[in-house]
Amino acid sequence: MASSQCCEHPPTLNPASGQGCVVDDLGGLKAYTVGPPACKTAILLLSDVFGYEAPNLRKLADKVAAAGFFVVVPDFFRGDPYVPDKKPLDIWLASHGTDKGFEDAKLVIEALKNKGVSTIGAAGFCWGAKVVADLAKYDYIKAAVMLHPSFVTVDDIKLVKCHLAILGAEIDKMSPPELLKQFEEILSLKSEVNSYVKIFPGVVHGWTVRYDTGDETAVKKAEESHQDMLEWFAKHLN
Repeated sequence: MASSQCCEHPPTLNPASGQGCVVDDLGGLKAYTVGPPACKTAILLLSDVFGYEAPNLRKLADKVAAAGFFVVVPDFFRGDPYVPDKKPLDIWLASHGTDKGFEDAKLVIEALKNKGVSTIGAAGFCWGAKVVADLAKYDYIKAAVMLHPSFVTVDDIKLVKCHLAILGAEIDKMSPPELLKQFEEILSLKSEVNSYVKIFPGVVHGWTVRYDTGDETAVKKAEESHQDMLEWFAKHLN
């Protein structure tokens, strides 16, 4: 089953991880935030099914903040991330759909704008990439990055209106390289947006945030994707 790749290498969640802090209400959600609070440019990191307490995701948020952005990692699952063996993924997804994530993300963006943020980017991992795809169809965000996206379709990409980078894995049943090449072709016809599609050789779905920190090669490949993401945002949000 393709969706099984969504569940491989689950992180050990740690609510105390990261250099930032958790706010109790940002657009109705808890969120991990880090970076200069007065910054007018914010980046949303939209998690995979394991949620906002994953240490590698928070470490990446800290890295993005160190580049000068205010970073927000919302708890879209309201304290109920996917836990392997607790229930089947399809049952969990039925009550944690990306459509609900999209509605919640709009409220988070509205709350940020009310706080004085003027420019917003968003990066989505696996589940979160589908929410980013929906945001990218409107003017909610200026630039986006999808990392090993799940559930994103050709029809989604046809409607994209913001600058978009897609970072994919060579070994990915959710978004195989053939599909990403279709995305690339569609995006190349959109003269109004900049786009970039890169397929990382030898890596599997989830490699950007669900890597083993003790595996030097895995860390290096993840860090390459993080650098690509940062450069994309630096180019299109500043």
